[in-house]
Amino acid sequence: MGGRAYTGRARPPDVFDARTHRIAHFAVPVVLGLVYGYWVAADARQGGPITGGNLLLGWLSALVFAGVSIALLRLAPRMQRELHALLWSAFAGIAFGFLYIQTPHSVWRTVMMSLLVAGCTFGAFFYRYYTREDAFGRRVH
Repeated sequence: MGGRAYTGRARPPDVFDARTHRIAHFAVPVVLGLVYGYWVAADARQGGPITGGNLLLGWLSALVFAGVSIALLRLAPRMQRELHALLWSAFAGIAFGFLYIQTPHSVWRTVMMSLLVAGCTFGAFFYRYYTREDAFGRRVH
């Protein structure tokens, strides 16, 4: 009937244009970084007064979080699926651990919780990449 052949799998519609996707590629990590930085600063002050050191910690945390997120979004998809999942899980574990150590918990508990978060993240991401990519990181359609 039409010019398109049926491929057996319906592709979801792309609501946004390429420009919106390029902007979101940087805007989302920056916004998440700002939220993360605020969260770190709030946990670090533990209900006390806001200080210059607290603000500096929050801004630096936001900057590092956003920078690493953007770098991973650019570099990780070029890696094999195992390394791709490992990079994201290491990032999630380290980010969680840094946030968790700002609270009055022991280092031992922080390490264990971070390893748990990183392990769960690795399992979820590896499954996602294993079912959607070939061994070289190319998406399977």
